[in-house]
Amino acid sequence: MSRHAHAPTHYELDPQLATDTQPLASLALSELRLMDDANYPWLVLVPRVPGARELIDLEAAQRRQLTDEIDLAARLLRDVFRPFKLNIAALGNLVPQLHVHVIARYEGDPAWPAPVWGRVAARPYTPEELIERVSRLRDALPNQGTPR
Repeated sequence: MSRHAHAPTHYELDPQLATDTQPLASLALSELRLMDDANYPWLVLVPRVPGARELIDLEAAQRRQLTDEIDLAARLLRDVFRPFKLNIAALGNLVPQLHVHVIARYEGDPAWPAPVWGRVAARPYTPEELIERVSRLRDALPNQGTPR
């Protein structure tokens, strides 16, 4: 596994991801988090791998596990929200810590048909909306419930 000389030796969630997302569940490899943008049902997976910036920084078994967790997140959004399309992306231009976006898209959503980034301002959840959204997603997670 290639690592930068200054790579951390323990996992720590990037402060921007901590600010922009809410914890949903702890999966085998990743933190599953909800993006605080009520414009779209939007999940973020953050592998708990110190120093990982790119998919190629993961060991083969970790890449397979992440693929399974992306599949879980995508199926969760599809089953709960019935979107027209799912967008899955690992960009990390602004937040270099490896993280994968899984976004439910609808014809006519605020950014449709363009990517969600830079189209409209994020609309933070109200406390009531956040409780409802987190509960709905946690209830639909197989063998999950609360974050570890």
